[in-house]
Amino acid sequence: MAHKKSGGSTSNGRDSNPKMRGIKKYGGEVVKIGNIIVRQKGTKFYAGNGVKMGRDFTLYAMTEGKVQFSHYDKTKKLVSVVSA
Repeated sequence: MAHKKSGGSTSNGRDSNPKMRGIKKYGGEVVKIGNIIVRQKGTKFYAGNGVKMGRDFTLYAMTEGKVQFSHYDKTKKLVSVVSA
């Protein structure tokens, strides 16, 4: 007879890769065309003037200028690029 309990498989041992989300350029920072401003999941921030939203909700600059954060209404935040 066996004197040890058989070693079963563990339910741990899995981990997903980090997604590096968040704000990449803050208010007042100078951006060039194509610079990523916000990486997000869903629409926490919305695209304003001079900003486009990518397929994965990434906000990036379409013009050169300074980043500006503002409120669209009580719940929605707006990201714009204001040319100097």
